[in-house]
Amino acid sequence: MTKKLVLIDGNSIAYRAFFALPLLNNDKGVHTNAIYGFTMILKKILEDEKPTHLLVAFDAGKTTFRHKTFSEYKGGRQKTPPELSEQFPFIRELLDTYGVSRYELENYEADDIIGTLSQKAERDGYEVKVITGDKDLTQLATDKITIDITKKGITDVDSYTPAFIEKKYGLTPSQIVDMKGLMGDSSDNIPGVPGVGEKTAIKLLKEFTTLENVLKSIDQVSGNKLKEKLEENKQQALMSKELATIDCDAPLEITLDEVLYEGYDVNKIVPLYKELGFNSLLDKLADEIEVEEEEVEDISFIVAESVTDEMLSDEAVLLVEVMEESYHNADIIGFSIINQQGHYYLSTEIALQSDKFKVWAEDESKKKTVYDGKKSIASLRWKEVYLEGVVFDVLMAAYLLNPSETYSDIASIAKSSNIHIAKTDEAIYGKGAKRAVPNKDELAEHLVRKGLALSHLKEKLEQDLEKNDQSDLFYQLELPLTIVLADMEATGVKVDVNRLKEMGKELAEHLARHEQNIHMHAGESFNINSPKQLATILFEKLGLPALKKTKTGFSTSAEVLEKLAEKHEIVQEILHYRQLGKLQSTYIEGLLKVVHKDTDKIHTRYNQTLTQTGRLSSTDPNLQNIPIRLEEGRKIRQAFVASKKDWVIFAADYSQIELRVLAHIANDENLVEAFRQDLDIHTKTAMDVFHVNKEEVTSDMRRQAKAVNFGIVYGISDYGLSQNLGITRKEAGQFITRYLESFKGVQDYMGESVQEARDKGYVKTLLHRRRYIPEITSRNFNVRSFAERTAMNTPIQGSAADIIKKAMIDMAERLEADNLQTKMLLQVHDELIFEAPKEEIEILEKIVPEVMENAVKLNVPLKVDYAYGTSWYEAK
Repeated sequence: MTKKLVLIDGNSIAYRAFFALPLLNNDKGVHTNAIYGFTMILKKILEDEKPTHLLVAFDAGKTTFRHKTFSEYKGGRQKTPPELSEQFPFIRELLDTYGVSRYELENYEADDIIGTLSQKAERDGYEVKVITGDKDLTQLATDKITIDITKKGITDVDSYTPAFIEKKYGLTPSQIVDMKGLMGDSSDNIPGVPGVGEKTAIKLLKEFTTLENVLKSIDQVSGNKLKEKLEENKQQALMSKELATIDCDAPLEITLDEVLYEGYDVNKIVPLYKELGFNSLLDKLADEIEVEEEEVEDISFIVAESVTDEMLSDEAVLLVEVMEESYHNADIIGFSIINQQGHYYLSTEIALQSDKFKVWAEDESKKKTVYDGKKSIASLRWKEVYLEGVVFDVLMAAYLLNPSETYSDIASIAKSSNIHIAKTDEAIYGKGAKRAVPNKDELAEHLVRKGLALSHLKEKLEQDLEKNDQSDLFYQLELPLTIVLADMEATGVKVDVNRLKEMGKELAEHLARHEQNIHMHAGESFNINSPKQLATILFEKLGLPALKKTKTGFSTSAEVLEKLAEKHEIVQEILHYRQLGKLQSTYIEGLLKVVHKDTDKIHTRYNQTLTQTGRLSSTDPNLQNIPIRLEEGRKIRQAFVASKKDWVIFAADYSQIELRVLAHIANDENLVEAFRQDLDIHTKTAMDVFHVNKEEVTSDMRRQAKAVNFGIVYGISDYGLSQNLGITRKEAGQFITRYLESFKGVQDYMGESVQEARDKGYVKTLLHRRRYIPEITSRNFNVRSFAERTAMNTPIQGSAADIIKKAMIDMAERLEADNLQTKMLLQVHDELIFEAPKEEIEILEKIVPEVMENAVKLNVPLKVDYAYGTSWYEAK
């Protein structure tokens, strides 16, 4: 059987594919048109050529040995579009999944790799096909080496053989470099002889055979002007030929044996197609993967009547199935265990009544893969089973790999990886009012299938985390944090129910008083909570300007009312009335509803896999949104108290952590120096922006500086700053300009972060958390502007979130190591709240700042403020 080597010019084909197809995006915002076109070409090559050996050669960099001869070689080329640059890593990944060898060599071009390998293969008796869009490679054509040059589109080609070249140019393949020496090549910035085009070059070579002969025989060339040009540009012509000549003796470190092509594994291709959004290509693979799916679908399992040694192995998948609606009651409805011995379903009763199961679950040496580690640990804790040995959390891994994806259950994660074992929870349990636990057999099979899906997912997700450089983020930060959060949820925070009820009465009195004032200003009674009635009073009776119209009438939104606040006393009263009403309904009444009847505590649930920045959020109740601008809102914290007599609440929070992170990431000299000297950062900013001494900084200057400092962290626009400061958009724009002139490092960082998002489709934090920003390439200005602001602020917010998470882990370890009774209760934004016996306060004053300030090393110091008191309110 004849060996056939196919050599593909990777860069050339990628460029051809990129410009032949319209821009395409996947759901992460990564452009995919070049990848798609390259895939189509690769598939056609495999189908048509059926190579025994296959290699894709890439250029290693911008500089090659040819630049020593002519520094301007390829100098006229435009910079690679970022929309194409971001696709090259995926093209390389595509080749790897297809089992295709790829190679690049420092200081050489893909042409040289192809030239060297093609001649070696020809000598060894191979048939050789070269696929490229670059006609330079036609010089390699022989009876055994064919050069396919792509034309229009991505699959239409001309096959250059010696006969084809003879017919097209009347030349031999070896004369192609002589032709380039004479006429040059504008695409590679090869100068040639000025004024000599293709026709003239071919005519001269037909007469004199080689460039060297042409230059020796200038006297015999017809045309004085042509003679003069050849005479003046002899050296340039010879240099041009040298530049155009492919090096067929490049020092390759790859052999023909190493480029053997043995076909592809469809299971490796499918996940990449899914990631890239190549749905039509996935459909074409369906026939190839159908059999494998059927084999996976056929499962066997054991419905355990008791807990046995076989299921309690050293390494296993443990699925703890909890009905979400009754999380805090630990409504565990069943378990599955998957290991090498078998697949097991355990009912709640059998598992939780077994001492063997409890011992195994609490044995740290028994390695468990779980789904939603925090929920698994916390729900078992309510049953007095202290789960240890969790080494992998599938939900956490999936979240880190793509935080913008909302996974509803195990089946949705599995499906994204082409694993079709488990049905969706909705298919089994139903939804809404119809949600219910099915019969035992159906539940058992569902939980086993979910456990099997977890076991299949683990290896792939581990590899993806490693590829993304996120293994440390997963294993060192997020996985240990699940235990800390589960402890905090189970511990809960004591609530003074009587104090809450008193505040409810006080708020009701305040509301009644504001209602009377509003009616007095209006001159009549009306329903303040009715937007229609309120609009009538404000815009018709009182004649205030109607700023915004909606489908149902004039708007009375908070945004509108705030703009009208200076025009009439009634508006301020209405705004205050609304704020108090929200405090009453959402926080007083809301908190009373979630006080646990058995513990008299609130056990908020932390969402660890929700936000795209990595920040924690909390639900049932949300303790991060208690409004503290109003004194009435701040007073709600009076109800949060220590759970034991003679204990206190100790609160510690990072001072200006996001600005400190910005100083570190941007490495801005002014910001870094200010923090190192422990200056008031807002005063320092005002000094730099307004060009005044410290003594000349007014309170208004500092206020503006503070607004822009924090605004920059969130990617503020001139419009946003104008709204915050009550100044014109032009003034705000000038302020931002002056700020960026003063803080050049910040300005550079902002530009670089946006460019990184465009190039890669994502930005990342200091600890390699990613956020994908597909909107960065949107043609809609507003959408794109939002994406650019997101690219600027996510590394800052996300890094701040990573730092406080690390601090939580370190604090939990320190409290345990020092054998302290103090417990960590809450995390709210940049603040940690503890309860502690009074005798440990002196220790906490030392270790809490020490641990929090050293959680992550920055080039500026982190600073922690702390206070303590009988309630959360007094600890501020």
